Amino acid sequence: MPERARAALGFGFKIGHSTNDEARTGCTVILPPPGNVASCEIRGSSPGTREVEQLHPDRRLTEIHGLVLTGGSAFGLAVADGVQAWLEEKGIGYQTAVGVVPIVPAAVIFDLSVGDPAVRPGADQGRAACETAIEGPVTTGLVGAGTGATVGKWAGRPYASPGGIGIARVDAEGMRVAALAVVNSVGDIVDGEGNVIAGTRADHPRFQPPGPPDAEIPTNTVLGVVAVKATLDKREVRWLAARGADGITVSVVPAHTRYDGDVVFAVAAPADTDTPPANLDIMGALATEAMAAAVRNAVVDDKPAPAGPV
Repeated sequence: MPERARAALGFGFKIGHSTNDEARTGCTVILPPPGNVASCEIRGSSPGTREVEQLHPDRRLTEIHGLVLTGGSAFGLAVADGVQAWLEEKGIGYQTAVGVVPIVPAAVIFDLSVGDPAVRPGADQGRAACETAIEGPVTTGLVGAGTGATVGKWAGRPYASPGGIGIARVDAEGMRVAALAVVNSVGDIVDGEGNVIAGTRADHPRFQPPGPPDAEIPTNTVLGVVAVKATLDKREVRWLAARGADGITVSVVPAHTRYDGDVVFAVAAPADTDTPPANLDIMGALATEAMAAAVRNAVVDDKPAPAGPV
């Protein structure tokens, strides 16, 4: 498959991939700017995560130092060990009396049935992704955490199509919201008018209940990150994460099923003194639009997919 588009989140966020094309797996690390506020929304029934409890609005810590999206199912959570060690060496983390403790939430997709199930991303791959992380545009598509991603598995894995990683940014009223999506869904990917742009290759091109037969129930996930530059508290950031999850709802059919482990993170970089005040209602709508566009971009080869009405 040809190399897909390159894109960046902006706002000072760095992205790095580690890709194993032979084993069809990999990981993606996001290094946010210091002083950020982070939270998340979990809608999938089967998430695989690490450190997400820290992101609940009732928990004291607000800042994260790295974010891991990875293949390898629960085994892939080991990627965060490498990211944490790399950050500690750089002196980046929550300051304690005895040194820094980097806070690195992580979430996984299940890609073990696509390539070599014995090969999973680990600490070395997490470190490698940190070393290559840049603020500028990175490759999207079948790279990093999206290397082994597939979509449209509701009729069974043999009929699936490639998924991948997509990035999108949208603007309105002087505000900008960016989103990144790792798309490994049981459902089909649809455009703003409901037309399937990537999905099952079975005879029936649209989802037909009751879904996958019990013998072939696939394990799936869409992972998302919403990025903004604004002065927001943790509950407001959590609300943006929920609006980002709405973007999955409108771009994946069916979305958030019992067979998905969907997780959307939201991270607000600190605003500059000349940054316009945040309008949370506008940002929420933009978060939905940006995530929907990122999901669609993950499965489009030649050019970004239009966001469409959401």
